[in-house]
Amino acid sequence: MTRVAVLGSTGSIGTQTLDVIAAAGDQFTVSVLAAQSNIELLARQAALFRPEVVAIGDPTRAAELAELLPAGMTLEAGPEALAAVSGHGDVVVNGVVGFAGLPVTLAALRAGRRLALANKESLIAAGPVVAPLRSTPGAELIPVDSEHCAVHQCLRSGRSANGVELEVDRIVLTASGGPFRGRRAADLASVTIEEALAHPTWAMGPKITVDSSTLVNKGLEVIEAHELFGVDYDHIQVVVHPTSIVHSMATFTDGATIAQLSLPDMRLPISYALHYPNRGRVAFGAMDFSQPFDLHFEPPDLEAFPCLGLAFDAGRAGGTAPAWFSAANEVAVDAFLSGQIPWSGIAGLNAAALDQWDGSPADEVDGILAADEAARRLAGRLVSDMRTRT
Repeated sequence: MTRVAVLGSTGSIGTQTLDVIAAAGDQFTVSVLAAQSNIELLARQAALFRPEVVAIGDPTRAAELAELLPAGMTLEAGPEALAAVSGHGDVVVNGVVGFAGLPVTLAALRAGRRLALANKESLIAAGPVVAPLRSTPGAELIPVDSEHCAVHQCLRSGRSANGVELEVDRIVLTASGGPFRGRRAADLASVTIEEALAHPTWAMGPKITVDSSTLVNKGLEVIEAHELFGVDYDHIQVVVHPTSIVHSMATFTDGATIAQLSLPDMRLPISYALHYPNRGRVAFGAMDFSQPFDLHFEPPDLEAFPCLGLAFDAGRAGGTAPAWFSAANEVAVDAFLSGQIPWSGIAGLNAAALDQWDGSPADEVDGILAADEAARRLAGRLVSDMRTRT
């Protein structure tokens, strides 16, 4: 029986992971449950799945959590707790949000575990630090993000060696286009927060929904794809596919294109990562080919959505530029959601911040964290400047 450590168990990825585990019968056992602060849900999960270890990132909630847990479970608490318990599973699901997930990624790979990765920051900001650890004996990284999981499946149709995809010509990432697909730049000057949060396909949190509306999210996925699969940026393409049925594609050197199709359901990539290299027996997002469906594709409008091009620029620049871009964008999105800047100001702030990137390398975690902090300070000043001008 495969032991699974679910880090970020109270979030969207974590709760859906537990759904997949429950549906799989006796194939998996939960060895670790961990969350940052939601002790009520964490305690209910612990009572249901009976892990060996429970971890809470916020040490001020530890005593209260201890009162809620069933007897016999080990409780770990504090900022280092989530990474410390990663070695207790055969498979580690990293659904932790933000930079708090990076130590989990590093610890799981160092311990030679299979890492089911849903934490974007681990690769966007720290790809060069993560890369060497993927060669640790026993370690393997399976992406949980739907697009990258789709690419991972498609690439199994080609030949690779030493982590290099020898027969792939191009990776094609699909994007829904978000709520503003089809609008031109002039039409987007006065969009509202409510409009930006009205995603046509996926139900997500506010930050990632706004990122989808600007195509920042797809740009960050481009950087992830480069780090995951070692494919040059000139061979990564983004296409808009509004129905989100084709989750991504790979085109090979002989002209063949392999695509992964399913209805939108995050439990499918989670199941794939848990069962890999096999497949689960419970279907999630299965297509009904007796019904008509649309496979329309179109190129993204980079004039209306310049953040996608900025992400490519950050990725090609390398070093801490992706971390810098991602951090500045978080500040910009927060400023938009709090009414401090317009939607169009997100792209303007990201461009201005990237222009002032300090050129620092990404060869150690401390340097990446320093770049993240510097970018946030700079972005905060840029927000203030924008407010002053308006």
